[in-house]
Amino acid sequence: MKSLKLIGLAFGASIALSSAAFAQDVTVAVAGPMTGGESAFGRQMKNGAEMAVADINAAGGVNGKKLALDVEDDACDPKQARSVAEKIAGAKMPFVAGHYCSSSSIPASEAYADGNVLQITPASTNPKFTDSGLWNVARVCGRDDQQGLVAAQYIAKNYKGKNIAILDDKTTYGKGLADETKKALVKAGVTVKLSESYNKGDKDFNAIVSRLKRDNIDLVYVGGYHQESGLILRQMRDQGLKTILMAGDALADKEYASITGPAGEGTLFTFGPDPRNKPTAKKIVDAFKAKNIDPEGYTLYTYAAMQVWSQAAKKAGTTDSKKVMAAIKAGKWDTVIGPIEYDAKGDIKQLDYVVYKWDAKGGYTEIKGNGT
Repeated sequence: MKSLKLIGLAFGASIALSSAAFAQDVTVAVAGPMTGGESAFGRQMKNGAEMAVADINAAGGVNGKKLALDVEDDACDPKQARSVAEKIAGAKMPFVAGHYCSSSSIPASEAYADGNVLQITPASTNPKFTDSGLWNVARVCGRDDQQGLVAAQYIAKNYKGKNIAILDDKTTYGKGLADETKKALVKAGVTVKLSESYNKGDKDFNAIVSRLKRDNIDLVYVGGYHQESGLILRQMRDQGLKTILMAGDALADKEYASITGPAGEGTLFTFGPDPRNKPTAKKIVDAFKAKNIDPEGYTLYTYAAMQVWSQAAKKAGTTDSKKVMAAIKAGKWDTVIGPIEYDAKGDIKQLDYVVYKWDAKGGYTEIKGNGT
């Protein structure tokens, strides 16, 4: 009986110790569209965050503690994003890599600020996210006034004298990007012949396609997401239009090619330099491929967001969000997407957008020299 008691005490002690060790973990979050129309990008974010947390823990964790990852779904819905942010803040998590849609990141950022949560978005490009003046926000991607300018420069150079149209889906991201592109086009002396809006989630674009056909549009710029862009492209081809479709970084997923099929060949989009091709990323890219994961789109950007936070927390010697943010803005961080430095608002100083073209095989390559 005595030995059984000792065994029980020992077992209880081991449970207590393991519980204490678990309680000492630092829980961080990744939040994005794990369901819904943009779930392909949510998967990218989840893959990037999971790999980063595993690698950080394998290297000793952060300030002697291991990280635990909480995955939250906002479905790119602003109200759901706010609810997710309040949940993360209520759980006193010090950091979130999120969100994907600007329409989610912006309202969520206010709840994170109130709850003392540091937020680094891997993907939200609307300028309002960092222009709001909140202390807790940063991003590892660029801004729409940067990629809109690059798109406009490409269009002005390669489609001079051609008929240009601009579409947007009325979302914070889509309309914001379309507006920035149009502004830069007008400044470059390009006349936009047609401007139209549609609703995110629409399936039938034949009326818009008919107007593109009527106005002999040579290039249509779409401020919106890959689902609708793919359907617009297909319906243009169904009506016999050879119009080139160009869009932003929301086309950086192979799901776009699965929507368009070979018809997607020639589609153009802007995105940062592909981090999969960087020497600094080779080891991590190989690790993803060993798991049969292509770290495309925002996978490595999410990994980089985790790197920035963890390195800054180590430098600050704490996970206190305000102290970590001060360290982030004062430092230079080595990440899988390259070295990152921040300005006072939380924007990175050195990202350059480039233009990519989809091919008939469902892949995309950078256009060198900004040519056609």
